[in-house]
Amino acid sequence: MSTWSNWSGKLTASPAELHFLRSEHAAQALAAHANKSGVRIRVAGATHSHAPLVPSDEIIVDVGGLSSLISTNLSRKSAWVWAGSRIFTLGRPLHDAGLALANQGDIDQQAICGATATGTHGTGVELQNLSAAVIGAEIVLADGEIVHCDSENNTELWRASRLHLGAFGIITKLQLQLVEAYRLQETAWKAPLDETLENFSETAKKHRHHEFFWYPHGDRAHGKSINITTDKPVYPVAEEGHRCAWNYEVLPNHRPHKHTEMEYSVPAEHGPACMLAVRDLLKRNFPNVRWPVEYRTLAADDVWMSTAYQRDTVTISVHEDIKQDDEPYFRACEEIFLSFGGKPHWGKVNYQSGQQLEKMHSKWNAWWKVRDSVDPKGIFLNNYLAELR
Repeated sequence: MSTWSNWSGKLTASPAELHFLRSEHAAQALAAHANKSGVRIRVAGATHSHAPLVPSDEIIVDVGGLSSLISTNLSRKSAWVWAGSRIFTLGRPLHDAGLALANQGDIDQQAICGATATGTHGTGVELQNLSAAVIGAEIVLADGEIVHCDSENNTELWRASRLHLGAFGIITKLQLQLVEAYRLQETAWKAPLDETLENFSETAKKHRHHEFFWYPHGDRAHGKSINITTDKPVYPVAEEGHRCAWNYEVLPNHRPHKHTEMEYSVPAEHGPACMLAVRDLLKRNFPNVRWPVEYRTLAADDVWMSTAYQRDTVTISVHEDIKQDDEPYFRACEEIFLSFGGKPHWGKVNYQSGQQLEKMHSKWNAWWKVRDSVDPKGIFLNNYLAELR
């Protein structure tokens, strides 16, 4: 029997079968086999999710072999990529074609299929999550058929599967909407937390990217602002907070320390008050927590299961060391997030039931209807997702 674990090591599984896909034909055969046998499949990207989306005692599929840039279209500013491509492997090839992701997250080690599956994002009041960049996909469905979907073909499948949670099939290729390659200048700053939050809404509008960390029991925000520049890149690339280079060299950061994470998205206007409530909770009830709280922005989008669906958003992330029991801290934070209209990040820890999540997502039933239409047997669900249904 094989073993599987996520990046932090907090989630583990012993699947009956662990497959490494290297072709679409292999994906088709595996899906058809599972469908016929009544065995369930979960697809693993780079294992960076803190939510139990992958663990299964049946079949887990690693799609890392489906990796690299396939083609680019400079006039349309788009590209097709293999779904198992790690985000960091796409930066240079896209750059060489004159293109770039409009934004990306703090970490670039994820597979693009996993990042889009969960609504992974960076920061920026006018910048959307990675799922919103998906303008086309090829998916191996439960019967082994490869289906192409976009805004004009199999439209409902495309709308639902832009943020797919691995529940529709085996995503083999993604078409991404991109922008022209661009350079960024990064500036680090520190300021009192109260002052930062009071001015954050207006200050964030002045920068392409604007975010901060707050370390528990301190009184200062440790932030950085990043803007497009015409200056030439400076090499060697400087340390975080002082870089001037191409987008794919500035946006990602080195985050080697193992941790677990909870992130909620709240309406942008509630962000400062929510952050202060989390601060007060830490001071009052959790004096031993030392991991920082992260504060970012996210533009509204039209992705059905996005936490920023039709609303501008502030995201607040809390972290804990993998050696610690994070549940009491995270549950207490979750109560605060929910009181401000928060929605949990799909790739992070949350304790919400399907009934609770349905109330948060207006397209919940539509998403499940499309999902069930292409996988009526639930071949691409695990126990966690099946319980949400």
